Amino acid sequence: MLAPSFPENEDSRIQTLRSMNVLDSAAQEQFDRVTRIASRYFGVPIALVSLIDTNRQWFKSYIGLDARETGRDISFCGHAILEDKTFYIEDASKDSRFHDNPLVTGPPNIRFYAGRPIKAPNGHNLGTLCIIDSKPKKLSTKDFTVLDDLAKTVEEELESLQLATVDELTGLSSTRGFSQLATHCLSMAERQKAPITFAYFDLDNFKPINDNNNYTTGDRVLKFFAEQLKESFRSSDLFSRIGGDEFAVLLYNANIDKSHQLLERFKHDLATNFQNMDIKFNLEFSVSFVSYDPISHPDVDTLIRRGAEELINNPVKV
Repeated sequence: MLAPSFPENEDSRIQTLRSMNVLDSAAQEQFDRVTRIASRYFGVPIALVSLIDTNRQWFKSYIGLDARETGRDISFCGHAILEDKTFYIEDASKDSRFHDNPLVTGPPNIRFYAGRPIKAPNGHNLGTLCIIDSKPKKLSTKDFTVLDDLAKTVEEELESLQLATVDELTGLSSTRGFSQLATHCLSMAERQKAPITFAYFDLDNFKPINDNNNYTTGDRVLKFFAEQLKESFRSSDLFSRIGGDEFAVLLYNANIDKSHQLLERFKHDLATNFQNMDIKFNLEFSVSFVSYDPISHPDVDTLIRRGAEELINNPVKV
């Protein structure tokens, strides 16, 4: 058996996949519709939307399989993402790369496989739309075209999900995207007994920036502030633009003291780099900190609401 190799862009590919917040998400009709159509059109028992994670292939949609994921090392889709076109095998039992693969010698007894790579907007191959049969099978030119069209539909749906969970201006998570990520983060923190601090930022006197300059200048400031948050805080933290000039950071494994230390670094970096912006006003902000307590803050919305209240009642002016 030949295990799939890794693409040259593997690190950035995985980063792109993780940023889309789709792994381990619930089943969704727009993807299940595609696999149903693929199964019917091609007359195959198995159709999958497969996403290739670090050590596994995880199925966003699956027809004809009970498993939600399998190991990447035995996956056909791990090979398919190395291609820019459909990866096609008429009879895996006669292919030296796969004839002794456990997915060929045992259930689901793969013989025919065709997987068209699913691309992210930046061009990275995230996984495949694949069709599988336990009998050898050939595809026509028209079949390849149909599989390509269905895979493009999956790409469009993934992009729509991404737009719904990412703020278009700053590239940070939207409130919806932040809520999804933070929910998983809080659950993990509870299991590991790790402290969590929620920081709520508000740019002070931001409206006059747009009134006295223009909205292009205001957008530059918002994008700069967002980028500085990501650079000054840590890669383990979660970031969101949750309002016009309001931002949030969920600091994992950080108590209030540690959060204030990180804030000092952010303040220094912000002031230093803002001097290069050539914008004629002072950039000031207020921030509040809330220590996560699973009893007081049973969900992310409650935590955000508490941060907003603290920002009104006990803000730290910067």
